Amino acid sequence: MLRRRTFLAGSIAAAAALAGCAPDPVGELVDEDGAVTTTHEYGDDPAQVCDLILPSGEARGTVILVHGGFWQAGYDRSLEDAVAADLVADGYAVWNVDYRGVGAGGGYPATFADLAAAVDLLATVGPDAGVAIDRVAIVGHSAGGHLALWAAGRHLLPEDAPGANPALSPIAACSQAGVNDLVAAQAESVGGGAVASILGIGPDVPVPADLAATTSPQQMLPLGVPQLIVTGDADVLVPPWLSEDYAPVATAAGDDVRLEVVAGEDHFAHLDPGSDCWAQVRAWLIDVIG
Repeated sequence: MLRRRTFLAGSIAAAAALAGCAPDPVGELVDEDGAVTTTHEYGDDPAQVCDLILPSGEARGTVILVHGGFWQAGYDRSLEDAVAADLVADGYAVWNVDYRGVGAGGGYPATFADLAAAVDLLATVGPDAGVAIDRVAIVGHSAGGHLALWAAGRHLLPEDAPGANPALSPIAACSQAGVNDLVAAQAESVGGGAVASILGIGPDVPVPADLAATTSPQQMLPLGVPQLIVTGDADVLVPPWLSEDYAPVATAAGDDVRLEVVAGEDHFAHLDPGSDCWAQVRAWLIDVIG
């Protein structure tokens, strides 16, 4: 049995932001096991929202989830619902984020600015909700894997880059079937022009070096945090070589990187709590945040 309460954000949220505290949530959901989900806005667009999902007891750590969809509009954080529930059932707090995609106000720089704002909002919402933010890992799938690594490297960005000066920096990052190298993905037309659409360049145009340096994880290395790079060898949407090529480069740059290539699993196995791909993530989370 679910109980739902809805709140108006409006002037209350604005006043809270001006006061330097977290705005009130715009919705709350309590499930039969006592887990509580509150929805928080970081902008006026319907996609500029995040869910904080708390276990019934004290959280053992916090996981930020970033959904995929080749950065396109039409996909949202509900893609992560099953793995979010799995994490919460095991005692983790989850921050499940949404962002604007290409075709609905997203692209460069908006999608990057959105992801940064979503992560940074946790720095305020978390403590107010009793969630420690010193043990936060970020996990993203597909395009969300790219964004997860990018978010973990925001502390490297120059002052004028979208997402610079993070209020919260994850201590570990996982890319599940991620587009970890935008330069190579653009050159090989991974996602049928998806990289060109997120960066706002032509389909046959190489990613400019200065843009890659602030948007593409492989060109931002070293990120300075432990990373899990996991892919399935049956993935035909984001080819495994994007993970297999990234990991040794990141390791050579000085990062602590674990590469797992899972036999027989495809692109969407990562969203299934019963998959071997997800089991790799769960084991890694124990190592990095407990």
